[in-house]
Amino acid sequence: MRIIVVANANEGGKTAAQIFSQELQNGAKVFGLATGSTPLSTYRELCNSDLDFSDCSSVNLDEYVGISAANPESYAYFMHQNLFAAKPFAHSFIPNGMAKEIDEEISRYNRVIDEHPVDLQILGIGQNGHIGFNEPGTPFDSLTHKVALTESTINANSRFFDDIRDVPKEALTMGLKSICQAKHILLLAYGQNKADAINKMVNGPVSEELPASILQNHANVTVIVDEEAASGLKTDR
Repeated sequence: MRIIVVANANEGGKTAAQIFSQELQNGAKVFGLATGSTPLSTYRELCNSDLDFSDCSSVNLDEYVGISAANPESYAYFMHQNLFAAKPFAHSFIPNGMAKEIDEEISRYNRVIDEHPVDLQILGIGQNGHIGFNEPGTPFDSLTHKVALTESTINANSRFFDDIRDVPKEALTMGLKSICQAKHILLLAYGQNKADAINKMVNGPVSEELPASILQNHANVTVIVDEEAASGLKTDR
């Protein structure tokens, strides 16, 4: 696990964009993407770059259940606004949270992942160590599944909604096994509130109680953190 400490999220975005560029130069064709505030600086750098993803595919981590792609709070809308409008991909895959048959949608998305092996997967991390919407206790062998969001995750997501009552209570997410199939994982974390999760992810035991700890078992993980998020790490790292 390679750890890169940067001054702030803007510097983190620049560093992450350089990794995207290196992967493209090395022949990467499939990029696993994430949403939320953490990757925004990375997407800004990609949008302002000369990188060309027009012959690549993207596979998103997750999507809310019960929100259409046209809804401004959907992750499909987020991706279009913050990346795809400026940097289109040949194919962009996102779970369909409006699917009438959720089990069929889960099977479809697992096929998408199998047919489009991810070269570089971008991740954030929750304060409780979740990645994607894989909350503590999620089995390490999980594939795409529907999850009931925890109160802490609903509260964290409420900043994007006018009323917390509007925050979806369920989501579709790649599972932990699905995520770890990526050849290279790039995890980003900024702020003091992520310091404990980052320390446990790197130094703690590998346990389903901290989902991100599974990354200790992955052969190629890069972690970009600002100084605050890195503050709990051992000084020799």
